[in-house]
Amino acid sequence: MATAYGPTLDFHRLLKQQMPEEDSQDFHDARRGFVGTTDHAEALGRNESVVWSQRPYAFLDDEEPAATVNPSLWRQARLNCIHGLFKVTDRIYQVRGFDLANITFIEGDTGLIALDALGSSETAAAALAVYRQFCDPDAKRQLHTVMYSHSHADHFGGVQGLISQADVDAGKAQVIAPAGFMHHAVAENVIAGIAMSRRAEFQFGHTLPHGPSSHVDSGLGKSLPMAHGRLIAPTMTIEQPFERHVIDGVTIEFQLAPDSEAPSEMHFYFPELRALNMAENTNHLMHNLCPLRGAQVRDSLAWSKYLNQALHRFGPNVDALMAQHHWPTWGREPIRAFLTEQRDMYRVLHDQTVRLMNHGLKPAEIAEIMQLPEQLSRRWHTRGYYGSISHNVKAVYQRYLSWYDAHPANLHALPPVPSAIKTLEYMGGLDAVMKRARADFDKGEYRWVGEVMKHAVYAHPDSTEARELAAAAMEQMGFQAESSTWRNAYLLAAREYREGPPPARANIAGGSLLSAVSNGLLFDSLAARLNGPKAENKDFSMSWHFTDTDEHWLIELSNTAMSSLATSEPDESADVTVALDRSVLDLIVRQKLTAQEAIASSKVKVQGSAELFALLFSLLDDYTGNFPVVDAASAPQ
Repeated sequence: MATAYGPTLDFHRLLKQQMPEEDSQDFHDARRGFVGTTDHAEALGRNESVVWSQRPYAFLDDEEPAATVNPSLWRQARLNCIHGLFKVTDRIYQVRGFDLANITFIEGDTGLIALDALGSSETAAAALAVYRQFCDPDAKRQLHTVMYSHSHADHFGGVQGLISQADVDAGKAQVIAPAGFMHHAVAENVIAGIAMSRRAEFQFGHTLPHGPSSHVDSGLGKSLPMAHGRLIAPTMTIEQPFERHVIDGVTIEFQLAPDSEAPSEMHFYFPELRALNMAENTNHLMHNLCPLRGAQVRDSLAWSKYLNQALHRFGPNVDALMAQHHWPTWGREPIRAFLTEQRDMYRVLHDQTVRLMNHGLKPAEIAEIMQLPEQLSRRWHTRGYYGSISHNVKAVYQRYLSWYDAHPANLHALPPVPSAIKTLEYMGGLDAVMKRARADFDKGEYRWVGEVMKHAVYAHPDSTEARELAAAAMEQMGFQAESSTWRNAYLLAAREYREGPPPARANIAGGSLLSAVSNGLLFDSLAARLNGPKAENKDFSMSWHFTDTDEHWLIELSNTAMSSLATSEPDESADVTVALDRSVLDLIVRQKLTAQEAIASSKVKVQGSAELFALLFSLLDDYTGNFPVVDAASAPQ
């Protein structure tokens, strides 16, 4: 088992003196309304494989933090272990701790409404089963409505564990989502999906073993389920800033909150029940303005304004405040204080970053000095268990001023490996660097050692000593980190310094959601896989007819760029015309069917050169999904 060294133990002792006072209110609220649960909240998949379980986190039963875990994060990790079915208020129940996110069940006059669907059908089905067991053992309440709060997969991926596409097609079930949901739900997982998936391993740490010296939490919840999500398209979308609807006797006022925590997101107010659900825009922590996995930078100013609207429009008439992660807050005054402080936190992050960048400070400089005001920093729900002040500040800067910090030396800096080689030369070579770095490590200067060892490993990737010291520095930074995502990133980096990246695996961006991807977005994703050097001087045009939807598209390959355009009819001037069902193209993209097999089986009908159809797919890069992160990546051939 890894050891926390003296400087890390000193860091923990100092942090304990600065942590908010423990009043046990969060633990009380996290257990309030408990109805029942199942052993370890386990969800099983095919062949009885465990998709989700709280069992590996039994070590968190100990109230005393392990020496290898930040004591503040230990507290959050223990709160996230509390699982089961909980009654929030009349008609409203939540299942928590069965996935990274929560699922909320609202009892209508005759049936059941689900707010969100968790991340996999297995965990969603397990959550529904817990509700049935304790509240509806005869399954008299048909689940007829699923409402997606926003466009992140941990909130919609389990929908097929609740309802089926056949139910929706037959009118037995409906799906409600915020405006723009379908595009954003799949877009984030398609074009940049391979890189994002690999980076998510570092953010969530779900490939790490569980234990006090490894994975303990993910801030918003324990971890990700070990299963893929699916999607059922909405039958209704909320389009106006505020809309009121009555569903099975339950009045719901929807508040759109686009470009906040997700590009498509909304809140839910239940006036008769005096309850408010804030989706993922209020949490018992500081959220990300740009997650470590990567995403478009979120608008912290808009985020704060949506919370302000909700505070003033709904707050005076709310007795129960909940969200799709963590536990609720009850009582008008506690709710008002919580909403106000969450609102102010995102406003401070925005305004103070902008103020300091207008004084000329660079992102790292702002991140080093930025602090929340005393009254916010002393609240548990503003702690950086998921986001952090440091990387949120850099996200605000990036949103306004891009990656460039305005220093011209950074306009055309050397890439990592040649920069590392020159740096080590200037520092006297690897042996001299290692001697100084070991001394700094002993002094607890882990941030600097991690920075120097990054260069050492880039320049000398086969140096076992450099890799081990790099890993040791990352490990101590992980043990100190209050942010679960930082801890996960540091500890996975330590493992990969020692063991290298994981084995190669076939990886298609958005594979499980591919059928929901629009034709235009799918063609854009294929264009982003086009290997430019291979495609040079291979110019042609192709007219597509999707026979199942009677849609026509034209793609043109020229100058190693592939452009696509929806057309009203076939393009007679195209070099080749193909006719196929969209599902056939999905199979080819997912590598379940080759272009040649599709033509031979008449699943694709070609007019013109069949070789061009096969050529197109031969020009696309395949991804293994295991590219190096702490080592230098190589350009594809």
